[in-house]
Amino acid sequence: MNTTFIDTHCHLNFKRFNKTRAQVIIESMDKGVRACIVPGTDIPSSQKAIELGEEFDSLYAAVGIHPHHTIEKIQAPNFDQRSIALWATNSKLYQLDIDIKELEKLIIHPKVVAVGEIGLDRHLYEETKYEDYKVSSEFMEAQKEYFIAQIRLAKQYKKALILHNRETKTEIIAILDKEWSENMRFQTVFHCCEADEELLDYAKQHDFFIGIDGDVTYGGEKAKFAKKVPLEMLVLETDSPFLLPEPLKSKKLYPNTPANIPLIAQCIADLKRVSLEEVARVTTENAKRLFNLNS
Repeated sequence: MNTTFIDTHCHLNFKRFNKTRAQVIIESMDKGVRACIVPGTDIPSSQKAIELGEEFDSLYAAVGIHPHHTIEKIQAPNFDQRSIALWATNSKLYQLDIDIKELEKLIIHPKVVAVGEIGLDRHLYEETKYEDYKVSSEFMEAQKEYFIAQIRLAKQYKKALILHNRETKTEIIAILDKEWSENMRFQTVFHCCEADEELLDYAKQHDFFIGIDGDVTYGGEKAKFAKKVPLEMLVLETDSPFLLPEPLKSKKLYPNTPANIPLIAQCIADLKRVSLEEVARVTTENAKRLFNLNS
């Protein structure tokens, strides 16, 4: 049987792949990966995702501003204390309107299938390009403003949603309850979903998909969680160049690439006691439905 896959989340637009990108794509296709979704994390990486979609038939783009990067908006030189005070009362603040207008220019491209990766993030990262990185109330308010604006953009242009959530379950659900709409059923995914049954229940109630990545191969809570997620809700992700699956992680064979999707699929097959072919077939159909892919 010809087993094929879709990697629904890989950052081939990152500089890490500048010298190896074409070879990585060839190797991935040799492993049966027939399509990849490349999400943006800011305006430049969203533009790069589109450029890759133009260059490679098998690549599709998502455009969006990752919550981590909204810290730039409150660290900008002219983001003064008055502007910070306005976050609670006025959504049209420094750079937000400009960024949304830029995303609107990008979203109409035929290779754009989603808005993402967007969401909320309270994690305190040890490694970041930003100085004095801290999760302040102002930072979280900026994240929420950008998240809401981008959900509305996805609704307006009828695009799928790729949701990033890290340590913000209650807040992200509260926003989705207000902003998400019924016509986004089967067009929303919890990317690299936290091992949380409340999130799984919410996804079931709203027909979200659940993204499973290389960390499922590490065992522990993520493996237990993946076992509980119905196969009909699963999509495969590498989150390349991150989350290298085992046994490659132990061998330090970095970076992660879409060619490693079969390792994730095999782990899921083992956990669920089904065939690799069944995992490939169902998750591929799920990905096609999520991103409205015709082929």
